[in-house]
Amino acid sequence: MSNPKHSLSAGAVVLNDEGKILLIKGPRRGWEFPGGLIEIGETIHDGVIREVKEETGIDIEVIKFCGIYHNLKSNVCATCWLGKAIGGEMETSSESLEVGFFTLEEALEIITWSNFKERILKILNEEEHPFYVAF
Repeated sequence: MSNPKHSLSAGAVVLNDEGKILLIKGPRRGWEFPGGLIEIGETIHDGVIREVKEETGIDIEVIKFCGIYHNLKSNVCATCWLGKAIGGEMETSSESLEVGFFTLEEALEIITWSNFKERILKILNEEEHPFYVAF
């Protein structure tokens, strides 16, 4: 029997008080919502809060777990969360060339990578929760 190896990540659609979505412009994939790999010994909940803070400078409150995207080729399970901005100051990092809040329409226009537009729409559509998408 082989020893399976999977990566676990968490990303969040974070809304501000105006209902705008927090996005980062990453060096590889362009515009996307913040997130990243969960560290050993860290809960997924704590990991998504940490990742958003590291990439954007924004503190969040996790509103809800929404679903999972399972990439079978790369063995990545990407958990998707909805969050609310509660503090902090926007700042860039080594993982974010730019950071900003955008309307849904603006976000869908500037995101170009893979299924990230689909992920945002699923996270914002409570009727689809929880979702599981394997590809």
